[in-house]
Amino acid sequence: MHRLMICSGTALLLFGFVCSAQTGILDQNAEFRQIPRAAFSGFRMNQPKTPVSQQQQAQQTQQAQQTKQLPQQTQQTQQAQQTQQQPGGQMPPRQELGTPQGFIPSFKRYAPINSDNLNINPVIDSINTSRSERPVSGSHRKGDNPEIFLIGDSTMRTEVEGNGSNGQWGWGYYLQNYFDSSRITVENHALGGESTRSYYKTWLFHTLRGVKPGDWVIVQLGHNDRSNGAEMNDGRFRGLLPGTGKEFKEVILPGSGTRERVYTFGEYLRIYVEEIRARGANPLLLSLTQRNSFDKEGKAVPDSKTSMIKEIAEELDVPFIDFNAAIRYKYDNVFDPLKTKYLYFSDGIHSSSFGAIINAETFVEELRKRPDIALSSYLLPETHYESAAREEGKPVLFIVGDSTGKIDNSEVSGQVGWGQVMQNYVKSGKITVDNHAKAGRSARTFLNEGRWNVVYDELRPGDYVLIQFGHNDGGDINVGKARGEFSGNNDDKEIMTIEASGINEGIYSYGWYLRKFCLDAKEKGATPIILGLTPSNVRDESGKIARDTRFKPWAQEAALQMGVEFIDVNEISAAKLDRMTKDEVNAQFQRDHVHSSELGANRNAKSVAEGIKQSKSPLKKFMK
Repeated sequence: MHRLMICSGTALLLFGFVCSAQTGILDQNAEFRQIPRAAFSGFRMNQPKTPVSQQQQAQQTQQAQQTKQLPQQTQQTQQAQQTQQQPGGQMPPRQELGTPQGFIPSFKRYAPINSDNLNINPVIDSINTSRSERPVSGSHRKGDNPEIFLIGDSTMRTEVEGNGSNGQWGWGYYLQNYFDSSRITVENHALGGESTRSYYKTWLFHTLRGVKPGDWVIVQLGHNDRSNGAEMNDGRFRGLLPGTGKEFKEVILPGSGTRERVYTFGEYLRIYVEEIRARGANPLLLSLTQRNSFDKEGKAVPDSKTSMIKEIAEELDVPFIDFNAAIRYKYDNVFDPLKTKYLYFSDGIHSSSFGAIINAETFVEELRKRPDIALSSYLLPETHYESAAREEGKPVLFIVGDSTGKIDNSEVSGQVGWGQVMQNYVKSGKITVDNHAKAGRSARTFLNEGRWNVVYDELRPGDYVLIQFGHNDGGDINVGKARGEFSGNNDDKEIMTIEASGINEGIYSYGWYLRKFCLDAKEKGATPIILGLTPSNVRDESGKIARDTRFKPWAQEAALQMGVEFIDVNEISAAKLDRMTKDEVNAQFQRDHVHSSELGANRNAKSVAEGIKQSKSPLKKFMK
């Protein structure tokens, strides 16, 4: 059993990053916080893009390059002209910035949660589609509710389809997960490759057509802006003047001979703010996502445009969130350098699904700190898990694995997992056991379903995590149960299309998943330990219980790379079976050759304890 704590306000400040799941996997609670299976797309492609996707992208690029006339800066609809401007990016009087409706006060709330019954289901296809399609402006609005319009580049939305088919994900895809969809919806109008200038020319006024008073428009542009004369009247026409001044330069576009006035980076932001406010909506400016760039001291390099964006925000009294600084803080103070590597795909700018989720999460964390921004009142309450096994002042021993560690219906099946009896082999009153193992899971599906996310959130400094996977990890990867991983312990990753859903998923090696669990656990100050598999009732040619020779080398290597202990449970427990008669061995298993009876569960748990006592792990002092 687990207790669920919802944090906000002061509680958020108390727990800091503990309240957020920095695993790159979404919290699965609540209807719109479920993670789409598409979110794990992201890695080396093994299939070509569809002709439709290529055609769409070509059409978009051609349209941007052949634009013949710049929209008038003062373009406004009759309705917008009649709208009263609200100072400071405030909402209209019905919801003032300083007194957001529905703002959640500081409090803690506990409710029982059974980890075996987490509502873990893929998001329905229609929701996935609504997040990846190129939306018609205003089409996602529910009744008279406000909307959030996202304006940005490929770090916010990748390619035309925005579904991660190229291995890269924009953080805007995940933003709806954090907002109350019954009160506000998100439309992602960002487009890869756009600069502040090119988006203004081609897309800004299309996007603003559906904007109504009270809406929010989040602007995050700058990665593709070219200065020093580059792309001023050629290429993708993304060049602009540096700085925040009001100067401009007129250029002649080739082919059409159209004369275009090109402004500074800061002036384009002023235009965006003016046009958004002219429609009665609220602009919110963000600094850029962090690139995978570090200085000689290993610190993340700040983005150079932050000061200019902040300057314009202050000048125009527009809410500003330093997105870049918040991400850099995590890179410099929270994440292991190895972790930051898999937050990107293909280059040092574009995010993998893991990185995109963490970017979205980081924006939300910063928004929660800003009750002065009325948009924060639409956020869902933040959830935080606390282990029901935790006793004050004592560490918790967490177990993650498959059915050999825990059986859900032991009373009916007679099968028992070793984690279910592990409490008998630790010192009572010194440490408690919280068994999160789940039948049928591989390391990959345990992660994808959000189960590891729960453990990560529950971890505290001084805790321990026993990690044991393999029985379900060697099966089909993208067909059937689709729970297998690639063999080995390397960093290779690949996109595969899951047959049952037609959705792309990024797949890693078996050892990579084990190493990720170790990285995350260490990040929380816990001690991870990798375990070998429990032995099966299968004999080798010599008549002895067969040893695992497939997963053991990869698990050992992963443990060595992470500097954690590897406990050869397979050898220790199998050696015990070798000393038994055939009937005695059969009594150790129930119904099949993999799952244990209560006798077998105790044999395996005792083997785990023995292996820990023989290791150098500080956990040994807690074993009986």
